Amino acid sequence: MSDHAIEHPQAPGLRRFLRRFRTNRTALVAAVVLALVTIISLSAPLLAPYSLHEIDVPNRLSGPTPEHWLGTDSLGRDTLSRLMYAGQVSLAAAGLAVAIAIVLGVPLGLLAGYRGGVLDWLLGRGADVLMTFPAVVLAMAIIAATGPGLTNAMIALGVVYSPRLFRVVRSATLSVRQETYVEASISIGTPALSIIARRILPNVLSPLLVQISLMLAAALLAEAALSLLGLGVVPPTPSWGGLLGVGFTEIRTTPLLVWLPGIAIAITTLSFNLIGDGLRDALGRETRKGD
Repeated sequence: MSDHAIEHPQAPGLRRFLRRFRTNRTALVAAVVLALVTIISLSAPLLAPYSLHEIDVPNRLSGPTPEHWLGTDSLGRDTLSRLMYAGQVSLAAAGLAVAIAIVLGVPLGLLAGYRGGVLDWLLGRGADVLMTFPAVVLAMAIIAATGPGLTNAMIALGVVYSPRLFRVVRSATLSVRQETYVEASISIGTPALSIIARRILPNVLSPLLVQISLMLAAALLAEAALSLLGLGVVPPTPSWGGLLGVGFTEIRTTPLLVWLPGIAIAITTLSFNLIGDGLRDALGRETRKGD
């Protein structure tokens, strides 16, 4: 009996999953909004009415005008253009932090859940220790040791978030590890790496995708908080959190400088969370028998 003949009889189909996700209109609208935000941010060099650092000194701190639709900042730079460019930085920063968390947390979670024993205990206790600290506080401690800067901040967040993915993947792996088709693969001598890659990982992806979506929202907020405190992006490079920090100095005279990046952060974070909820609902339905 070959390993190719052993298949999981209830493995969810991608088409069924996508069909069920599309029935959640809230999540679908959130996905469209997130796609638009991403496209506009990535297209900033083409769509932005002004370059990133172009200044208009006579119109500094102006409100919306025909020349500057969302006004200008304290140096006369166009707010709309900087919001679009800042979206590139904030989204890339959140993606970097989550990518680092995936690289660290997923392989260790698979290994701990599959092997068990002392290795599982040691990795689990290490994850528990990291999770006892608030994410932003621990990231600030790491940044204090490595120095400020967006890359260091996102590496710190990735390290802090990795235990969350570790716990999700480990729990799912422990559940799948007990399935008959995995036991059958082990009994015929299939290499452990092949079992993890072909039998366990596909069944772990579902809860992992939900967690990644929610983690992207958390990373976006954390980046904004760190940049607001001066520990993230370094001026003049803009991010939504950095624009918030700059805007606070002019909040009495030009409140739009705070409101606009705040709204961008809120919309994007809400979209990530709603997509995560939609994925969770679709996955819950996928596991119901007879659906």
